[in-house]
Amino acid sequence: MRDLAVDAAVTGGNGRYEAELVPDWSAWGPVGGYVAAILARAALAHGSLPRVASLSCHFLSVGRFAPVDVEVTTLRRSKRAESVRCSMRQDGTAVADALIWLASDHLDGLRHDAAAMPDVPAPEELRSFAELIPDPDPPMPPMWNSIEGKPLVWHDDVGSRPLGEPYYGAWYRFPGHTTDDMARQLVILDTIAWSAVWHAHPPDSGFIAPNLDLNVQFHRPAPESEWLFGEGTAEVAENGLIGFRNRIWSDERELLASASGQLICRPDRTTPR
Repeated sequence: MRDLAVDAAVTGGNGRYEAELVPDWSAWGPVGGYVAAILARAALAHGSLPRVASLSCHFLSVGRFAPVDVEVTTLRRSKRAESVRCSMRQDGTAVADALIWLASDHLDGLRHDAAAMPDVPAPEELRSFAELIPDPDPPMPPMWNSIEGKPLVWHDDVGSRPLGEPYYGAWYRFPGHTTDDMARQLVILDTIAWSAVWHAHPPDSGFIAPNLDLNVQFHRPAPESEWLFGEGTAEVAENGLIGFRNRIWSDERELLASASGQLICRPDRTTPR
């Protein structure tokens, strides 16, 4: 089990930071949420404020599992909020760019909470992927060695499963994770978009759809929440693009973060069209 907080760590200062893309966080390459977590950690290391309020990340190329450089520039700073731009490069190639707002803690302001989590079973009422598919063939991507997932819906015969709505929900926990709740949320918000799309199409559709971008608003932290419920919707797929909206909830059923973005369809070379 990998510790995401350790694997997303950065070193450096004065606007220039270094990190290493670890192969344990791979799916079709380095997971986008993992890349975004490194950029967010660089923003926090550079900035003067303690929390990420929002993040908008563009994924520009698939990075290699090797060191990366992150350049951070402050665009605007005040007592309440700070805007920074983070650029990840690897041997001169652009991997990802993000605009990130940092914010002060304990800000005064208006308060309300109208978010209602779906009425779903608790994680202890569901079976994990390890129980549902103890010997997956082909093996699950390496990232799932460090994440335990419990889906709301499962079909033993994946090849003949009925097509459903482009929605997906599951509980997740990171058994090896110690700190940095934001990184957990980013990984789930990034990966669950494709899960929602996959639910609505046959496994041999002939396409995959990696993220072009990930845009996240962080509402509240929940580092003490062992399980996180992630839900994703992808209501429109048209002209090679698939828009998504995802949310993360704590095990106390409070909304932690909301996300949106765009996937782009690419031919899947591993399955017949």
